[in-house]
Order: sequence, then structure tokens, then C-alpha cells
Amino acid sequence: MINEQVRDREVRVIGSDGNQLGIMSAKEAMKIAREQELDLVKIAPHAKPPVCKIIDYGKYRYELSRKEKEAKKKQKTIDVKEVRLSPNIDKNDLNTKVNQARKFLSKGDKVKVTLRFRGRELAHVNTSKVILDEFASQLEDCAVVEKKPKFEGRSMIMFLAQKR
Repeated sequence: MINEQVRDREVRVIGSDGNQLGIMSAKEAMKIAREQELDLVKIAPHAKPPVCKIIDYGKYRYELSRKEKEAKKKQKTIDVKEVRLSPNIDKNDLNTKVNQARKFLSKGDKVKVTLRFRGRELAHVNTSKVILDEFASQLEDCAVVEKKPKFEGRSMIMFLAQKR
């Protein structure tokens, strides 16, 4: 709430320099703010009595938006990258996929390893779990298994995250 919107009987006022001016009526506080050509802004509405501060409201809003932008810049979003395998994958192809996953993990992303089954491959699901176990064991030094291999539809899925 700003200026005329502050309709409380008594408010605790903080001056533009940060010093407390004490408890006074909202009209008196508004008068002081007008003399300094600044705004009266309610900072803590739930306090008893409510706390108001004499500041330049435009500048205050600008500072808040800058702080929000800075906080957004410092945030790190974690993406989930996918590595797809097939049940009859060769050793060298598996090593290539392991290196690809290692690169994703080093950038801080999570890796979703998907083992896709097509046609008659669905009959040999239990023997194919070894491939995902081998994949996880090769990445043991830099990754940890977040979700163990689980069968969903026509694929087996496992999630890996970077080791802390």
C-alpha cells in the first residue's frame, strides 16, 4: 500500500535515512513524506502497529526487480538428457553411449537411460537388464543411480545423476 492507501489509525514510521521516527497517525506520516517529496509505503502490514517507510516508490520497485533478476541468474536449471540403447548393442557402441552420458553428467544434467524393446526382443527382457547394470557400473566414478531400472511399456528406464 502506498500513500493514501495507508488508512491505519497508527503506524510505526521509518524515515528515508533508515532511522525510526516513532509511532504516529497515518496523516502525520503522509505529511512528512510529502515534505520530503517521497512516498509512504507500508512495508509490514501484519505488524502491530503496521510499519511504514518513507522512500521513493519507483526506486524501491526497481531495486526489487533487480534483486529478482539477480536471483534468476544464479539459479541452475537441471535438464534431463536421454540416452537410448537397444538390447543387442555392441561393446563399442555401449562405450560411445557411456561417454555421451559422462559428458551430460559433467555439465550437471541428469541422464535418462532407455533400453527400447521391439518385436521379439520383449521375450528376453530379463537378460537385457545386464546391459543397464553394465552401463551404470562404467559410470560409477562420476554418477549415482537415482532410479533403478524399471520396466515401463516397451522399454526399461533408469535415471542417473551426478555424484556429489
